[in-house]
Amino acid sequence: MKEQYHIPTGKVERAGKFVTTGLKVGTNYIKHYTRKLMDPTISKEALHQENAEDIYDTLSNLKGSALKVAQMLSMDRGMLPKAYSERFAMGQYSAPPLSGPLVVNTFIKTLGKSPAQLYDQFDMKASNAASIGQVHKAVKDGRQLAVKIQYPGVANSVKSDLRIVKPFALRIVGMNEVDMDKYFDEIETKLLEETDYHLELRRSRELSAQCAHIPNLIFPSYYPELSSDRIITMDWLDGLHLKEFLATSPSQEVRNSIGQALWDFYQFQVHHLRKVHADPHPGNFLLRADGTVGIFDFGCVKEVPEDFYVNYFLLTNKEVLKDEARRKEIYTNLEMIHPSDTPEEVAFFSGLFQEMIRLMTHPFTVERFDFGNESYFNEIYAYMDYLSNLKEVRESKVARGSRHSLYINRTYFGLYSILSDLKADIITGEERVKSLMR
Repeated sequence: MKEQYHIPTGKVERAGKFVTTGLKVGTNYIKHYTRKLMDPTISKEALHQENAEDIYDTLSNLKGSALKVAQMLSMDRGMLPKAYSERFAMGQYSAPPLSGPLVVNTFIKTLGKSPAQLYDQFDMKASNAASIGQVHKAVKDGRQLAVKIQYPGVANSVKSDLRIVKPFALRIVGMNEVDMDKYFDEIETKLLEETDYHLELRRSRELSAQCAHIPNLIFPSYYPELSSDRIITMDWLDGLHLKEFLATSPSQEVRNSIGQALWDFYQFQVHHLRKVHADPHPGNFLLRADGTVGIFDFGCVKEVPEDFYVNYFLLTNKEVLKDEARRKEIYTNLEMIHPSDTPEEVAFFSGLFQEMIRLMTHPFTVERFDFGNESYFNEIYAYMDYLSNLKEVRESKVARGSRHSLYINRTYFGLYSILSDLKADIITGEERVKSLMR
């Protein structure tokens, strides 16, 4: 992959890149509708493809929070047209890497020495590159190491990037800008945390130690003396990302083992630690032929407030939800319905949420669940399509759902997506969660 020798770091320069891309997208629309006049059968797929290419090229070169938002959108199946989803997903681990001189400069600025002075061996070619940073392989004292390096200017551009990317995100998703600030505030908070490598190093060591007892999970050791505010050094983990792993045709037993490990990992964090690795995209996991999975990158961790936790998981209790008054109370606490709603709106949205909750919480309500059940996911996607086309939903004047639900929902959507791709058949019942509590 072609290396990148310069990343725009100034607000004006970065904003200029977005403006240029916006003009390209506008031109694409003009070309599309001109073609459609000539041939009414032309679909929007070609338009989506061109726009996805132009937007991704800009975001991948800017790096940082702009690319991270695109990566987040790509994880939610059904939210984006396929062309955007597939292209933006590349931001998970295959963005254009930084050039060697920029890498060396980061070491000199933050650790005072070059990679050659710090490691016995250091591969100047990045092994993978994502939205916030890229990873290089190194060796020291016989240990194989992974060295994560943050891109220049990422931390300083979070706020300005989000202001610029917000209209793009809203337009692509097809949302109206109604009461969305609480969600973008949550995203901004998490992105700023992800650029704090001292915080990530501390969380990585703490959560790895707390989850080390869970079967079939592998965590790296971390090296503070070889880390800084823009560099994290850890053990190198062998394994394959999801797509490459599935191409090896692993057995059902191996897929179940990995799926169970991931389910246990997330359930233990949410229910016991009240904090969770909230970036479950395939680039953060390395899958192995022996049924184990390597986990790293604790940059995005969502701490779960107790009141939100209690109300959120009451949604998995069928008996509680049978009580209409109790159900309304929970929906109100989670900001799914609002005090300003009319009785008609309360009834309408409560009915929609009740069906969505029935679908999404089903794995929690049974002892064992087969995530290879395609009809289950087809039912979810069909219902999401149905919701997105409802006039009442599109024209709703309030955003529905607590800011805390943004990353918790994202976490479970991402987990479900991986388990679906694995076609894992696993134990999901409450007793399994209890058995993980030491």
